[in-house]
This record gives sequence, C-alpha cells and structure tokens, in this order.
Amino acid sequence: MADHRRRPRAAVQADSLPNEASLHEVALNHLARFAATEAGLRRVLLRRVDRWARAAEGAGAAPEAIAPAVAEAKAAAARVARRLAAAGAVDDAAFAASRAARLSRAGRSRRAITAHLKAKGVASAVAEAALPAEEETELAAALAYCRRRRIGPFAAAPGEREARMKALAALGRAGFGRAAAEAALAMDRAAAEERILAMQRG
Repeated sequence: MADHRRRPRAAVQADSLPNEASLHEVALNHLARFAATEAGLRRVLLRRVDRWARAAEGAGAAPEAIAPAVAEAKAAAARVARRLAAAGAVDDAAFAASRAARLSRAGRSRRAITAHLKAKGVASAVAEAALPAEEETELAAALAYCRRRRIGPFAAAPGEREARMKALAALGRAGFGRAAAEAALAMDRAAAEERILAMQRG
C-alpha cells in the first residue's frame, strides 16, 4: 500500500550541500522579495544550511560525518551576507529608517521600534539614528495605537475614569512614555484623526 504521508519539506536535498555560489543565489532571491539586514540575511542562509543538514541526516548521514561540511557552508553564508552588505545590496541604515517609519505609522512606540530593529540585527547606534525624533511623531504613533485598540479618543466611552486608566496602562505596556500617553488620551477623536492623517502623509 502506498505511503501517502506528506514528506518533510526540504528545499535542499541531502546530496546538494549549499556552497558559496548557491547561497549567493539564495540571498539574491531573498533580497528580491524582502528587505533585510546583514544579520537577517545571514540567518536566512544559515537556515538553508540547517535544512540541508537535517535532510542529510534523514538520508542516513551521521551528524559527525557532515559536521565539517556544515561548518564550511555556514562560514560561506556569513561571507555571502558580508559581501552583499559591502556591495550595498544590504543596507542596515536604510532598512532601519524604512522599518522605523512604517512601524511608527502603525502605532508602535520608539521603545518598541528599537526592540524590533535590534531583533532584526540592527546595531544600537543605527537603530537609534533611525527613530522618529519629534515628540509630535511619538504622539501620533500613540494615537494610531489608540485607534487600533479602540481606546482613548476612540473608545466607546472615552471619558470614563476606569477606561482611561486601562488605556494609560496599555499605552505604557506598548512603550509610550507618560507624556505622550497623557496627551493622546486628552485629545478628542476629530483632532486625533487629523494628527494620525498628518503623520501618514509624512
């Protein structure tokens, strides 16, 4: 009887160890679809190597037998990512600026944006330079957060003390400072909508 179970997804076959040329092609294909940092691209390539290693083990290769090949492939992945960054195909500063602006418009605080960028492999100094500097932008981001969560000016009963305290706590957990949170909650809905629209227009 035929075995109809799904076979494990393995984009890399056990007999086709990724090398520098094939990893370079993988990197270019990834960059054609997604923005990435050097660290992020390196992680993509390392995952490709790990998939090959799992496929090789699944085909019966002993882990210790393929370890040297895996180590060389991982070194090649780092070289490819570094070379593409040096060539300008990967630009951490441009990635950080674009992602920070998008996240701010979506209602993310400066603190949350910083954490996101660092998780993507952006250096602290580069992340800091990419953050929206103006207090007005942080206020508009807080308002966008309020609109998404239907709190503050966008709550069904924005004037209720209990709802206001919960909204203040939510804004704090999202990384907004007290000043921005208080200003957002004090604004009426029409003014809040106008401030959000102005931020989105840039």
